[in-house]
Amino acid sequence: MRACGHRRGGRDLKRAIVVVLDGCGAGATPDAAAFGDPHGPATLRHVSEAVGGLDCPNLAACGFLAAAGYPPAATAHFGRLRPLSMGKDSVTGHWEMMGAVVTEPFPTYPDGFPPELIEAFVRAIGTEVLGNKPASGTAIIAELGEEHLRTGHPIVYTSGDSVFQIAAHEEIIPIERLYDMCETARELCVAPHNVQRVIARPFEGKPGHFERTTRRKDYPLTPPPNLVDAIGDVRGVGVVPELFAGRGFQVTPRTQSNAEHEVALLEAMAAQDARFIFANFEDFDMLYGHRSNPDGFAECLEEFDHTLARIQAALLPEDLLILTADHGNDPTDASTDHTREYVPLAVIGLPPQARGDEDGLSVVGDLVRTHLGV
Repeated sequence: MRACGHRRGGRDLKRAIVVVLDGCGAGATPDAAAFGDPHGPATLRHVSEAVGGLDCPNLAACGFLAAAGYPPAATAHFGRLRPLSMGKDSVTGHWEMMGAVVTEPFPTYPDGFPPELIEAFVRAIGTEVLGNKPASGTAIIAELGEEHLRTGHPIVYTSGDSVFQIAAHEEIIPIERLYDMCETARELCVAPHNVQRVIARPFEGKPGHFERTTRRKDYPLTPPPNLVDAIGDVRGVGVVPELFAGRGFQVTPRTQSNAEHEVALLEAMAAQDARFIFANFEDFDMLYGHRSNPDGFAECLEEFDHTLARIQAALLPEDLLILTADHGNDPTDASTDHTREYVPLAVIGLPPQARGDEDGLSVVGDLVRTHLGV
């Protein structure tokens, strides 16, 4: 049941809410092999098969799990979207949703960053670095964390995505110093080394028990003009404002987990001070996809199913709710990287429709634009 509506200026206020379930892919795209995924990734379906089925009645009813074999309700408005951007990551995914398709791939570094970039970074920050190779974030702090404690050198690493990541223990390199290092890296990472994101990866603990803290921070490239600019005063939840360098978003505290995102999203819905709310729930991807943990991924989906019930209960009569994903991250494949997949589309607030497969995540932005009359 939806909450009672509100009125502004004597009329009902239309509002669009986009919720991105990070990494929840809906099956391999035709070009998956070209993106390093030749073995048919299918995040939602494979997670369901790995655990013997999902208990997610709300996600199933709206059609979000249709690609995993769960029949939607007769009232569902659902389909799948094929990404067009040259990337399989959160930045390109969210940008494409807002109408900015990335046509040239950002550089990746399967052998680590070139000497000229690392040497320039070392000169700028005044200290040597450890690592400089592709790695899982949890694996590299387990491998190099003790040496980092001993030397004080930050750990630099990358992944299958276009990222320059800097990990540091918060007791060795204070968080503001780590952020300064990331800003320096962002300034240095220009073409041809225009990596899509520089990411601060703070951690804590002792050898054998290192854990990432919740003070991650992203430094993306400046986004091209997009729908967020056209709407303005957007309420972002989670990493979303950072993916757009904050442009067009209200200034709000950064939330760092699905539990925190739920609180922030429900507060934003209750505040009724933005006609577009754009949220990302990243625990599926960050905690379970990258760590090849289908059981945890399934539990996370089942927890979010309860969140969805609370979101739906808070909807107003003129609200449009869109559930989607930004890319895949199949925890059952051999890699810990993102996977090139279709993404689900489930829309609450439109008449029933089985949309089938459509080209472009920009369908999300088109639905928002039409609903808001932008």
